Amino acid sequence: MQLHFYKYQGTGNDFILIDNRKDFFKNDTKLISHLCDRKFGIGADGLILLQKPENNSDDFKMLYFNADGNQSSMCGNGGRCIVHFAKFLSIIEEEATFTAIDGKHKATVTPETVKLQMQNIEEVSTLENAYFLDSGSPHHIIFTENVREIDVKSSGSEIRYSNLYKKNGVNVNFVEQTGANSFYVRTYERGVENETLSCGTGVTAVAIAAFEAGLTSKSTINIDTLGGNLQVSFEKQDKQYKNIWLSGPAEQVFKGEITC
Repeated sequence: MQLHFYKYQGTGNDFILIDNRKDFFKNDTKLISHLCDRKFGIGADGLILLQKPENNSDDFKMLYFNADGNQSSMCGNGGRCIVHFAKFLSIIEEEATFTAIDGKHKATVTPETVKLQMQNIEEVSTLENAYFLDSGSPHHIIFTENVREIDVKSSGSEIRYSNLYKKNGVNVNFVEQTGANSFYVRTYERGVENETLSCGTGVTAVAIAAFEAGLTSKSTINIDTLGGNLQVSFEKQDKQYKNIWLSGPAEQVFKGEITC
């Protein structure tokens, strides 16, 4: 099969995008893992299928697979990239509504920025020296110092495979505060099983956890990652966080064909 694909990145979080509205690409764990392999395939943190919408109110449907080939929970940067892709395909103009594994999302796109509305967050759990919350994907968050010196792969893997998360795994975020409403984050992602240059749901989780921890009183927070800067804004009503928006750049890097 000759597979036509597009390569995207959002603050260094990179993905293979496929226009699958004709449903020709069938979910194949080994094939997806091979395509995401950086030495023998195209190379990516994950693969995303743009599907025909199942609801009349949607512009498209998003299916996301981790680099290990397994379908996964929501990917924030991937969600921003697929919105950019939908605009490239002339499916949308400046606004989008689509459904992913965690439900419906809205988004806006300009040449510089893609803004993605995330799901409401009902609960933030306080752990020993850490926080846990689900921002579309599960995240363990540690506020610490000297984050640039941490061995993220080793330390993140230890937590990801710990007894606390042995059933479903978790993404692990190491966070350093750099200003009144700014933080630096490095993330270990399950499914990739390594550090990624950026993680959209992780950045979202960090912003909410920082506000919950009283580290900031701002409802718009700047997050620096290895791959660039993202911004998270939100509202808090009682214990619920809502109207959460993840904003940042997304870019089509190249397109091509591969025999598979």
